[in-house]
Amino acid sequence: MMITVNNLQFKPFIAASEIQERVNALGAELRQRYEGKRPLFIGILNGAFIFTADLVRSAGLECEVTFMRLSSYAGLQSSGQVITNMGLDIDIKDRHVILVEDIIDSGRTLYELTKKMREQGPASVAIATLLLKPDALQFPLEADFIGFSIPSKFVIGYGLDYNQAGRELPEIFQLAE
Repeated sequence: MMITVNNLQFKPFIAASEIQERVNALGAELRQRYEGKRPLFIGILNGAFIFTADLVRSAGLECEVTFMRLSSYAGLQSSGQVITNMGLDIDIKDRHVILVEDIIDSGRTLYELTKKMREQGPASVAIATLLLKPDALQFPLEADFIGFSIPSKFVIGYGLDYNQAGRELPEIFQLAE
């Protein structure tokens, strides 16, 4: 069923049941890798808030959770710099850090963030992303936990938005051609 969000048409892309199944599988992978290590999950706002909550519950690990807000845009174009709008208030030295992102397009934001994180001496830094657009990747970045690899098309739902609308949708929709 097509939906309209801010005057644009979107078609169903990934069902809520598929998302939950994949999040549960990622949670099992995280549990296996981080059992007994008390990792620090860092969700990247705004888009990753739903994915972060579901992933942390699915992993079932003793952990900490916090959030950061980053941007690399000034208006409608990339500024070429990653701007921290809301930073960390936790020391990550010797911690197992898991950065949780909703979607990786060019990879600029996470590439810059992981460089800065590694300078702070964590035990490890891993990336968990719900969606990866491999054809759009422009930076040497490897995600450790990937929900779905998707084509370079605009998507909304499950935390992802179009002009702040559509985040509440339990499934993911793709812009209709």
